[in-house]
Amino acid sequence: MSENKTTLTDAVHDLLKKAIIEQALKPGMRLPEDTVGEQFGVSRTIVRHAFVRLEHEGLIATRRNRGAFVAEPTRDEAQNVFEVRRCLESDVIRLLCKRMPESGYDRLESHVRHEQAVRGKDGPVAIRLAGEFHILLAELTGNPVLARYVAEVVLRCSLILSLYARSHSSDCAVDEHSQIIEAIRSGDAAAAIAIMEHHLGAVADRAALVNPQDSIQSILSHYGKELAP
Repeated sequence: MSENKTTLTDAVHDLLKKAIIEQALKPGMRLPEDTVGEQFGVSRTIVRHAFVRLEHEGLIATRRNRGAFVAEPTRDEAQNVFEVRRCLESDVIRLLCKRMPESGYDRLESHVRHEQAVRGKDGPVAIRLAGEFHILLAELTGNPVLARYVAEVVLRCSLILSLYARSHSSDCAVDEHSQIIEAIRSGDAAAAIAIMEHHLGAVADRAALVNPQDSIQSILSHYGKELAP
């Protein structure tokens, strides 16, 4: 692929990814190649290359003879993704407690200030920034393989939250991010990991990864109260 095509593919990929993470493109929404190409002023070939990358990242799915759609992870898939994320981010914390780069805390604190600036003002951007905080943590380990895996699961978690979350507010996440920074700064890996696990547990809880359909017993119990003496 030529350098120009690579640059265009990167741009289309990044824009589509941003639109998915910010929930402008919803899970299950069809992505016609010609429409995407027209909107971005690129060929269908460029769009297809971007789609391949997004599919590898778990953000879109292609269906035979039907085209591409924003991915709709099942609840089992979502639980698996959150399990992997907790494992990976615990290792991120362990590594950062040993080898935070000199500029690391400044970069993290700058990111949190950015999060605080949009707090309560722009929900989709706040959600994206919340995920990018975790990706930045992984990048600061200096391990590009770990950073790539963390970025993938964080992006998938953002998609899962847009599909299943009962409440998608990231307000509490900003304060928790500050707590994570201070815990790493203390050098106490066990304490820092505990804070991270609590934080990620709260994120998973917002995804409400349980059967969304109430049982007939729970539904009728509400109405049954009207019969109570």
